Amino acid sequence: MNAQRLDSALAYEIAQAMMDGFNRHYDLFRSESAQAKGRFESQDWHGQQRAQRERIEFYDLRVKECSSRLETEFKAGEQASEVWQQVKLHYIGLLVDHFQPELAETFFNSVTTKILDRSYFQNNFIFVRPAVSTEYIENSEPDAKPTYKAWYPSEDNLHNIIVRMIGDFDLNCTFENLERDANDILRNVKQRLGQAKLRANFQVQVLSSLFYRNKGAYVVGKVINGFQEIPFALPILHNDHGQLLIDAALFGEDDLHILFSFARAYFMVDMDVPSAYVQFLRSMMPRKPRAEIYNALGLAKQGKTLFYRDLLYHQRHSTDKFRIAPGIKAWSCWCSTSHRFLLSSRSSKTFTHHKKTPPASKLKVNICW
Repeated sequence: MNAQRLDSALAYEIAQAMMDGFNRHYDLFRSESAQAKGRFESQDWHGQQRAQRERIEFYDLRVKECSSRLETEFKAGEQASEVWQQVKLHYIGLLVDHFQPELAETFFNSVTTKILDRSYFQNNFIFVRPAVSTEYIENSEPDAKPTYKAWYPSEDNLHNIIVRMIGDFDLNCTFENLERDANDILRNVKQRLGQAKLRANFQVQVLSSLFYRNKGAYVVGKVINGFQEIPFALPILHNDHGQLLIDAALFGEDDLHILFSFARAYFMVDMDVPSAYVQFLRSMMPRKPRAEIYNALGLAKQGKTLFYRDLLYHQRHSTDKFRIAPGIKAWSCWCSTSHRFLLSSRSSKTFTHHKKTPPASKLKVNICW
């Protein structure tokens, strides 16, 4: 996009209306996610499932609301291309210091493509490429929770640190025997560390919010010792008497891949800065594409955006072609013969636990437009 003078007040008003629409969406999304804690504590499993199901619809409802407002108040579909170019530039300005800029860009794309003709589907008018970095975003307000907390135990007090770490989530339920559970975790940590000497940077980093799914709440973090990093997840469940217990201790990248598999329901997590959570999780599962991590966190539209960008990047550097998929015409999709892209982008979730990878000739990607 060529630099231009921003002289359209209408463009700014449209950009602000779109940002208002996104902020409303994420406020509702985050509020529903935060309420998962109360449903877990009260064992409201039907409410938890209903919330997970209903939250899927939030995005499309907010996109519809926002596009309707733009048409009603600004006749957005009738505006010239010069106005829409300025809309995007104004919107980029509104993303400065925003805590969810990548999600806001995707929301902009969804609203814009609902209003405009397909000829506008290029980087001059929508975010085909990201415009704002998501590196090192953190809410510095005094009452804001950091993305993760770091604990620096010694060999002597590691058990006490584990107890404090679990208690810090302030679950309004009693544990059946937290001391016993902490001892089990401690034994697993020592087994993973082996005979390694505890280094000066020995620490336990834990994401500040629990990950809720179905009847479980998961503590997610990693143990760091020197150059060694050991990811872990601790599922917390209720026993038959309504007390809490740590049901297992999952350690290592392979266990985390299973937990965050695409075949499982998404998590409900109270996140102020989603990109920081994704970056932390990616450090635990470096083979897992960021698109799949966003999907696992319930941010499916962002996952789709990243998958599409990965596909465009791959196509730019390959000779792979598209073809019409066989089958009933009304049900057919464009079908990529890009087996290399499929293997590189999805092998982590599909083939991690298989000794043999299926031949590329039997794999394909369906892209429906």
